[in-house]
Amino acid sequence: MAQHHGFAESPLPLSFPFGDEAEAVPLPGRLPSYIRDHRARLRARFTEGGAAAMPDYELLELILFRAIPRQDVKPLARLLIDTFGDFNRVLSAPPARLTAVKGVGEAVVLELKLVEASAQRLMRARVMNRPALSSWDALLDYCHTTMAHRETEQFRLLFLDRKNVLIADEEQARGTVDHVPVYPREVVKRALELNASALILVHNHPSGDPTPSEADITMTMQVQDACRTLGITLHDHLIIGKSKEVSLRSLGYL
Repeated sequence: MAQHHGFAESPLPLSFPFGDEAEAVPLPGRLPSYIRDHRARLRARFTEGGAAAMPDYELLELILFRAIPRQDVKPLARLLIDTFGDFNRVLSAPPARLTAVKGVGEAVVLELKLVEASAQRLMRARVMNRPALSSWDALLDYCHTTMAHRETEQFRLLFLDRKNVLIADEEQARGTVDHVPVYPREVVKRALELNASALILVHNHPSGDPTPSEADITMTMQVQDACRTLGITLHDHLIIGKSKEVSLRSLGYL
């Protein structure tokens, strides 16, 4: 009579599946098939057509898959878009505001901020250590990526050398929804520290309308006067809105 020892009649597989293959293994608590199929369809659509083939909430779902591997993330993706307005504003939202949304925890915030930081670093690499004036479109793209969707004003300084090569990009100040403090002395002091020969000022308008205020114009004139005293050129002051920007030089103020 044959003897049977434990589980010898049910041999273990020779290898263990990873990633998406693991979802095919009947494990406790695995995703329902309709969620797995939905995720597979989104991944395939992105692989074949890229981001252009997807609405904002579906692109956001792809990011949330990593942070929330065992739940349907479509409702959360839609809630985030409804709360902040669009994909870019979700990525750039402050962590405190993100975690105020039901269903958002530290893992979700981390994934969103990693994507935001990656996008900014990619755009920054296109403009750093390159002639700014001949790479103007790339510079504008970088400014929009970094600042267009912020909920508060941010003031940045772009420092250029004698050949107008961008040698430094620094955040000088952060403010409220409609004001950011700027001190001309600090601006030119920093330019001297970096041995910069020229400057480009950049700040955003969270309202989305880049039309300069009287305070914007006055501040620009004050910085220009401080720069002239020390032989530094102020090339421009860019105001970044949601979908467009305004150049104070093009408006005749510089």
